[in-house]
Amino acid sequence: MTESSDFASPRGAYPHVRPRRNRRAAWARALVAETMLSPSDLIWPLFVLEGSGKREPIPSMPGVERLSVDLVVDAVREAAAVGIPAVALFPYTDPKLRTDDAREAFNPENLVCRATRAIKSAGLDVGVILDVALDPYTSHGHDGLVRDGVILNDETVAALVTQSLNQVAAGCDILAPSDMMDGRIGAIRSALEAGGHHDTQIMAYAAKYASAFYGPFRDAVGSSSTLKGDKRTYQMDPANTDEALREVALDIAEGADLVMVKPGMPYLDIVRRVSETFKMPTFAYQVSGEYAMLVAAAERGWLDGDKAMMESLLAFKRAGAAGILTYFAPKVARMLNSR
Repeated sequence: MTESSDFASPRGAYPHVRPRRNRRAAWARALVAETMLSPSDLIWPLFVLEGSGKREPIPSMPGVERLSVDLVVDAVREAAAVGIPAVALFPYTDPKLRTDDAREAFNPENLVCRATRAIKSAGLDVGVILDVALDPYTSHGHDGLVRDGVILNDETVAALVTQSLNQVAAGCDILAPSDMMDGRIGAIRSALEAGGHHDTQIMAYAAKYASAFYGPFRDAVGSSSTLKGDKRTYQMDPANTDEALREVALDIAEGADLVMVKPGMPYLDIVRRVSETFKMPTFAYQVSGEYAMLVAAAERGWLDGDKAMMESLLAFKRAGAAGILTYFAPKVARMLNSR
C-alpha cells in the first residue's frame, strides 16, 4: 500500500483528532463534562437580626438581607425546598451587647442560638452551621480577647470552647471555628467528647487569610465600625501557601471533620493544594467581597451576572472543593433545578 496525502498526518494530530467534536452540541458537552455543580454543593450564609417579621438590606451586598429569627426559618424552609443541605448563621449583635469579653457569645438566648432552636423546632432537614469566633460580640471587633493591644491566644481558646458548648446545646450540627487561634480545634474537640457530643462535626476555617475581601461581611455583622487595627497577627499572610498546608494538617490532627479555605476565588490554588494533599472534604467560602464585585459589575451591565455567577462556582468545584459557602446559593439552586 502506498502512502497517500490522505494519511500524511500522523495519528494523534489534526485532522484525525478534532477536540471540537465533543463541544458541538449541548448534549455532547454535558456527556463529557468533568465537573458538575448541584444544589447539594451549596451552603447558604444567613445573617440574623433582632425582631420579628424584620428584614434589613445590606447596602454593600446587594440582594442580601439581615433577617429576624422567624424569617430565617422561612429562608431555611426555602433552602430545604431547593435542595441546599446546610445553612451558616451569623448574628448582627446589638452594639449595646458588644463587650470586651464577648459575653453575649455565651448567652443561650443569643441570636444564633435562638435561630438554631427555631430551625430545629420547625423540623427542617437542613444542617445548621454556627461560626465559632468572638468578633460579632466584641466591642473591638477582633476574633479573640485583647489585652494591651495583643490578641490573647490561650484565653481566647477557653472562651471559644464555652461558645462552642453553648451553640451545641442550642442544637447546631456543625461548629465552624473561624478565629484562627492556635490549638482551638483540639480544645473544642476535647470538650465535645467530654460532654458526650460525639457526633458534632467541626468545619475548621483552617486556611483563613487576612484579606481585603471581607469588608461587606463586616458591614453585615456590624463589626466594620468597631474593628480596631487589623487581623494580621492571627489570620494568614496572603503570600503563603505551604503555611496553609501546615495549618490544615494541624486542624485535621486535632479533630476537624471538614476544612475550609477563605476567601475562595483569590485562593483557588490553596483549595487545590489542600484537596489534593489531604483528601479531606475541603470547602471554599465565596466571601462577601467576591459576591459584591460580581453583583456590582452585573448591575452596571459589565458582566452577564448569571453566567459569571455559575462560572465562579464551577471554578471552586474544578479546583477540588467539596462545597461552597455562597450568598448566591438559593438563586443558583433554583437555576440548577430548572434545567
